[in-house]
Amino acid sequence: SVVGSFADSQGRRCMVLVFAVVYTCSCITKHFKSFPILLLGRFFGGISTSLLFSIFDSWLIRSHALANLPSQYLGMSFASAQFGNSVIAILAGLLANKAADYRPLTLYDPSAADTKGIMSYVYVGGFLAPFDIAIVVLALCGCLSLTLWDENYGDQRKRDTKSSQSTNSLSDDAGPSNSTGESCFSGFSGAARVVWSNNEIRLAGIISSLFEGSMYVFVFMWTPAINTDDEEDPPFGFIFSTFMVCCMAGSSFFSVLTSEHSMFQIKTEAIGIGIFATSAILFGIMAMSTSTSLTFGCMNVFEVTVGMYFPTMGILKSQIVPECQRSAIYNIYRIPLNFIVLMSLLTDLTPSQSFGVCFLMLSLATFLQWKLMLQRSSGNNGSIWYVERPSVVDEEQDENIDIQAKTPLVNSV
Repeated sequence: SVVGSFADSQGRRCMVLVFAVVYTCSCITKHFKSFPILLLGRFFGGISTSLLFSIFDSWLIRSHALANLPSQYLGMSFASAQFGNSVIAILAGLLANKAADYRPLTLYDPSAADTKGIMSYVYVGGFLAPFDIAIVVLALCGCLSLTLWDENYGDQRKRDTKSSQSTNSLSDDAGPSNSTGESCFSGFSGAARVVWSNNEIRLAGIISSLFEGSMYVFVFMWTPAINTDDEEDPPFGFIFSTFMVCCMAGSSFFSVLTSEHSMFQIKTEAIGIGIFATSAILFGIMAMSTSTSLTFGCMNVFEVTVGMYFPTMGILKSQIVPECQRSAIYNIYRIPLNFIVLMSLLTDLTPSQSFGVCFLMLSLATFLQWKLMLQRSSGNNGSIWYVERPSVVDEEQDENIDIQAKTPLVNSV
C-alpha cells in the first residue's frame, strides 16, 4: 500500500509502467516450483494489485480535470470501463481455458529432473499458460500507456518541478528536497492523517472496503454455494460468463440513472444507498436459502449491483478525495479490505455463514452511505435523492429574459 504514494509525486503514467514490469515478474515466478520464489511472486503481486486499483483511476480523474470536460463525462468513462472490463473478463476466461488445455504441465527440461540446478524447478504448460498470455497483455498495456497517455501528477508543484528538471537539469533547486524513499513514506503518512481527520474521506474508505470485502467473499464462496454433492458439477464457465453479463447490465443501468437526458437524474449518493441496501437483502436471502435456483438468481442480481458499484464509487471518490493525495489514499482504502479478505480465508466458515457476515457488512455500509449522503447534502435546499431540473415555465422565463436583454430599446413617438 505504501508504493501507491509514489504515483502522486512521481507520475501516474510512470507507475503504470512500473505496474506492468512488476506484475510481469509476478507471472514469471509462477513457473518455478520453489516456495521462496513463489512467495516473492506473491509480494510482487501485492504491489501490482495496489497499483492496479489506484493509479488508473487517479490518472483518469486528473486527465478529465485537465481537459476541462463536463462532470457527467467522468461517470460515462467509469461506466464504459466497467462494461469493457466485463467483456474482457469473458474473453480472457475463454482464452485462458483454451491455453491451459493446449499443453499439459511439464518440466521445462526433463533431463534436469535429477539435478539440483534451477532448471529442475521450472515448469511450462498447463495452468501456467494463462500467466504467459498475461505477460503479453501487460507489455501491451505498458506500450499503450507510454505512447497514448500524457503524464499527470497529484500535486501541481510536482509537475512544475518535473518540467523544470527537463529544461534545466543542472539547476540546484530543480528537484524535490527529499529522497524518493522519504517522499514515499511522508506521502503515505500524510495521506493517513488526511483520512483520519476528514470524516467524508474516512466514510468513503470504510464503505468501499465493506462492499468490496463482501464482493471478494462472494468470489470465494459462490462455487461451493451452488456445487451440491448430489448433483454433477455445474458449468462454472457458463455461470461466470453469466455473472459478467450481469455486470455489464449494471454498468449500463448506472448510465441510464445518471444520464442528463433521463426524466429523473438520480444523485450518485442515492444510487450508492440503493446498491448497498439491495446487496444486503440479497446476501440475507442467500444466507437463509436452501434452494440452489434461488441462490443463483440472487447471485446474478448481486453482479448487477457490482456493475453499478464501481462507477458509483469512482465518482464519489473523485469528488471526496483530494487530488494531491489521491493515489496514496486509494491505497490506504485497501488496508481494511485486505484485512477482511484475510479473515475470510483464515476462518472456516460455511457459505451460508459467510453470506451472513456479508449481510451485516453491507447493512453497515448502507447506514454509513446514508450518513455520508446527509453530510454531503447539508446546506442544500434541493432534493437529496435526485438532481432537480428547471421546469418548462422557468426555462421559458429565462429565454424571455435573454431575448429582452438582447433587444434594443426603441423610443415610441
